Amino acid sequence: MRKAALATALAIALLLPLTAQAAERVQPDSIFPPWQHGENNDATQRGLAFTVPEVDDLADFHGDVSDPKLVLYVGGNYFFAMAPLIAAFEREHPEFKGRIYWETLPPGLLEKQIEAGGTVTSGNMTWTAKPDAYLAGLKKVQSLVDRGLLTGPAVPYVTNSLTIMVPAHNPGHVKNLSDLGRPDLHVAMPNPEFEGIARQIEGSLKKVGGEALATAVYKTKVADRSTILTQIHHRQTPLFLMKGRAQAGVTWQSEATFQEQIGNPVTHVDIPPAQNAMAIYAGAEVRSAPHPEAARLWLSFIRSPTALSIFERYGFKPFTKAAG
Repeated sequence: MRKAALATALAIALLLPLTAQAAERVQPDSIFPPWQHGENNDATQRGLAFTVPEVDDLADFHGDVSDPKLVLYVGGNYFFAMAPLIAAFEREHPEFKGRIYWETLPPGLLEKQIEAGGTVTSGNMTWTAKPDAYLAGLKKVQSLVDRGLLTGPAVPYVTNSLTIMVPAHNPGHVKNLSDLGRPDLHVAMPNPEFEGIARQIEGSLKKVGGEALATAVYKTKVADRSTILTQIHHRQTPLFLMKGRAQAGVTWQSEATFQEQIGNPVTHVDIPPAQNAMAIYAGAEVRSAPHPEAARLWLSFIRSPTALSIFERYGFKPFTKAAG
């Protein structure tokens, strides 16, 4: 009995320092999405307000799904720009006030939802929101036009570049992309299966360290769990950094800019232009869209000076033919 008690006491003593360290890393609820305090919700009648961070939270579904006049499927990496974009659009077209529903999931998941007729299940809830317009990277949009899921032409509007997102004060001492291959560094990386950014990241890794670096980050470290593949990188990467699960993650520059603007303990490390990659964002009308005229209004608006000025707040650049 004494030996068992001693073993138990020793085990507790060994765990105490780890528990204390874990407690020091616990962050307030403010680090958990949604990060915009209801601004990314177009519904005017919201009824009971019930959001429990980290427990009951549908951060990438916005608005009232019961009777929308415009449904947008938007690649998630500019979710933070949608509230001001929607507000500006509704000032120009007040008939849409409170009647726009949008989702900001990764493009590959939105593609699967289109194929499922607009139906999605999250937790214990299933609903259907057939899209009018789909917005993602130009290559993805064009591929869905070619497949007949979207009606062309693809409409490009802004560009973006990559950065390395790190926790405040950069505890992993990350200086460049080469550091992501370090065995001691835990990183969060977008999943190539459904996040188009992963292709650009792999290309940048190869520019810096050849196939060896790309393999280290996306295969070797995935196998030993020092690379975490995200399901929804625009939410998980900053959250994993703030919770101490990772020390770095490659995201779009705009995502790091947003996190810094709202005061979350996140910063970034620049990637030189020669090693970087550029994304071109585009959109197109969805075939058999329930509201085709509304889709065309949005695709026209998204290229307007008003919309471009909103994008520029987060570091996006207007698309030009030279960029293409």
